Amino acid sequence: MILVVGATGQLGGLIAQTLLDEGFHVRVLVRERSAYDAIVSAGAEPVTGDLKEPPSLLAACAGIDTVVTTANSSARGGSDTVDSVDRLGNRNLIEAAVDAGVRRFVFVSNLGASPDSPIAFMAAKGETEQLLRSSGMFWTIVQPNLFMDKLPVMVVGVPALTGQAVTLVGEGRRVHSLVAMRDVAQYVLAVVKRPEQEGQLLVIGGPEPVSWRDVVTAFELELGLRIPVQTVPPGQPVPGLPDLLSGFLALLETYDSRLDATELNTRYGVVPTTLQAWVHRFVQESADAFEKA
Repeated sequence: MILVVGATGQLGGLIAQTLLDEGFHVRVLVRERSAYDAIVSAGAEPVTGDLKEPPSLLAACAGIDTVVTTANSSARGGSDTVDSVDRLGNRNLIEAAVDAGVRRFVFVSNLGASPDSPIAFMAAKGETEQLLRSSGMFWTIVQPNLFMDKLPVMVVGVPALTGQAVTLVGEGRRVHSLVAMRDVAQYVLAVVKRPEQEGQLLVIGGPEPVSWRDVVTAFELELGLRIPVQTVPPGQPVPGLPDLLSGFLALLETYDSRLDATELNTRYGVVPTTLQAWVHRFVQESADAFEKA
């Protein structure tokens, strides 16, 4: 049985569903007030617990062969912080998995994670990677680049679909190998199905490096309209976005992250999603959701 931690989140939910679709028995760690009816209806077994509560994690790991975790504090608040979730929470989960006799552990980290990172979130991820490597379990660490399903939705997708101008930080011409979450889910599936690939660090990017201007163009092609674009200098707030994200967008304007995942895609049998294909799917799903509302 596979335990998926973070299954009530977007990526974790995709991974849990992908594993269920392939016939795996899946247990999901949930909190009492979280929304997990859909994944349970799909066939997952829920177990109540919290990364901040070690006894609950030991119970969740009982009888588990493989743990997959995507859980993080980025969309949380209150007592869920980088320290309590990304650092101590992940430590609690690894220790519980070891104590319960879990054989394999798949950790979805972030590109650039390092214990030496000046960014607390990335430092915590790096510390977790180190701890996992020395845990005695078979392990795989997945480091995806920026998700198509996250920032591009907030920066370009939502304004484009609501008839508003897109605001870019700087000139928006730095390029990054954006990756679709569904591709990351396929990598996790491949890792679970192919234990010979254990002990690997998988650095995952999309099929081509793209800029924010490319994202705007992709939406223009899909929607068949011209999208107005305005810019703000790095360090200035972006209308409609939290200051933390505005700062992150400014950081992205200081470097390129080009990744060639051709060999990795071939080795794991993953067909990467292009930006245009992802935009088409996003627009179609948004239209379907609007019709059902």
